[in-house]
Amino acid sequence: MVRAIIKKKIKRYLKIIRLYTQFLFIYFHNYLYIYTNGRIGKTLAGRPCLILFNTGAKTGLERKNVLSYLRESNSFCIVASNGGREKNPSWYHNLKSNPDCKIQIGKETFSGSAIQIHDEEYIEWWNKMDNMNKGGYSNYQKMTERKIPLILINIT
Repeated sequence: MVRAIIKKKIKRYLKIIRLYTQFLFIYFHNYLYIYTNGRIGKTLAGRPCLILFNTGAKTGLERKNVLSYLRESNSFCIVASNGGREKNPSWYHNLKSNPDCKIQIGKETFSGSAIQIHDEEYIEWWNKMDNMNKGGYSNYQKMTERKIPLILINIT
């Protein structure tokens, strides 16, 4: 009985440690990618990453976020999953307020305009993004009642 309780507590603590480790790894990756100006961190777990530069909806200040993306021609798709939380990420609200943005991949920088995609186009891009993320976005969708938005950044 005591062993079962101890085993359960250890399992719980290991899960918490794993979650914090993942958070710290992603935080460290984002820091490196942004502050090495794209020299380190173009991929995370085999997925391509970009740095999104946009303008804060409330502050008007430049904001930077590292996001996974999928590129087709001159369009970059990003997912506003926010880890399956109930609210959309702040960068989503910033892009809705001011769709003009810049993205950086490695040392290359592009100017673009963001639009939210819907209907058949949404389904097509969702399947591509979820496949790239090995089902991660579907798992996030199960965690929230909101429909996770997809944003397409078209290079201008």
